[in-house]
Amino acid sequence: MLTKEKVLEALRDVKDPEINRSLVELNMIRDIQIEGTTISLTVVLTISGCPLKAKIEDDVVSALKALGAEEVKLQFGAMTDEERAALSAQLRGNQTHNMTPGKTPLLNPILDKDSATTFIAITSGKGGVGKSTVTVNLAVALARLGKKVGIIDADIYGFSVPDMMNIDQRPTVIGETILPVEKQNVKVMSMGFFVEDNAPVIWRGPMLGKMLRNFFTEVHWGEELDYLLLDLPPGTGDMALDVHTMIPQSMEIVVTTPHPTAAFVAARAGAMAKRTGHEILGVVENMAWYEAKDGSKEYVFGRGGGAKLAETLTCDLLAQIPLGQPENHPSEPDYSPSVYKQDSPIGQIYLDMAKRVAQKCETQA
Repeated sequence: MLTKEKVLEALRDVKDPEINRSLVELNMIRDIQIEGTTISLTVVLTISGCPLKAKIEDDVVSALKALGAEEVKLQFGAMTDEERAALSAQLRGNQTHNMTPGKTPLLNPILDKDSATTFIAITSGKGGVGKSTVTVNLAVALARLGKKVGIIDADIYGFSVPDMMNIDQRPTVIGETILPVEKQNVKVMSMGFFVEDNAPVIWRGPMLGKMLRNFFTEVHWGEELDYLLLDLPPGTGDMALDVHTMIPQSMEIVVTTPHPTAAFVAARAGAMAKRTGHEILGVVENMAWYEAKDGSKEYVFGRGGGAKLAETLTCDLLAQIPLGQPENHPSEPDYSPSVYKQDSPIGQIYLDMAKRVAQKCETQA
C-alpha cells in the first residue's frame, strides 16, 4: 500500500542536479496526495525557469513508479524569495567552523588549508597556445577517470570555456548563492556567464580580483571536488598574481607550443610560479605536430620547445599534443566543440596525461 511516508522515503534518493542534495532534504516535495496507485505531488523548484526541470521530473516519476505507482501527476512550483534566502543560508550553514576568525565565510571551504581539493592552475606565457583547450580537455579527462572536477575560467578578459564546452545555460542564483553549470561531468564557473552578447570586459585589476574571489566565496561547488582547474590569463599580470596569492597551495601546468619563442616566453610564467612558492606539475607542448594522411608528421611550429621548457623549469614534459580538430557534431548529446572524444587518438593522449597528473598529485599529497 502506498503511503506519504513511503513516497518521501522513495524520493530521498532523488537529488536536485545542481545542488546535489535530496529533494526531500531541501523541502522541495509538497502536497502529496494518494488515490489507489495514483500519486499526485508538487515539486517546488529553486527558480521558475530551472534549466534541469525535465531531469527532475524524470527522476521523480521513475522513483515513484519503482515504488509501485501506476500514474504520477506532477506539478511544479517555485520557491518564494524568503524560501530561496533560507536555502542560500542552509547551503552556507555549518561550513565555517574551521575558518580562521575574522575571515570571510566560504560557501564550500575549498580554500581552507585542510581542504582535500587539489588546485591546478593552467598557465602560459602568451596567448594563442591552446591553454584553454588543454584546461577543458584535462578536466573532462579527469572526470572520465571518475574524479569530481571543476573549472574556474579565470581568464576574465579572454573567457572562452563556456563556448568551448557549448554551455549556453546561465548559472542558477539562489539568494546570494551561485550554482555552477555542469557539462561533461565538469562543474564550470566563468565570467562569460555574466556578460551579455560577448561584450568586452573593461575592468581594472582590483575589480577582476574581486570577481575571482566571488567565484570561491559565492559559488556552491557541492560535494568536495577532487580537482579544481583554473584557466589563468596568459602572462604574469594582476590575475595570475591574485591566484598565486589567494591559493598558495595550487600547482601549475605550463602550456607552450614547440616554437622556441613561445617556450622562452612561457618560462616567465613558470618562473613566477616558482618565485611565489608554487609547484610546477609539468609542461604541456600543444600543437606539437600535424599528422598527414599518410601517417607522416609535419612539425608546423618547429620542434623541441616543450622539452626545452621542461628542462628550464626542472619538471616533466607531461604530454605532446598534435594539431587536430575534434570530430564532434552538434546533433550529438553533450556536444562540446573543443572536447576530444575519449576513443580518439588525441582524446587518449589527454586521458594518459590525466592519469599522470592524478598520480603525481596523489603521490605528492
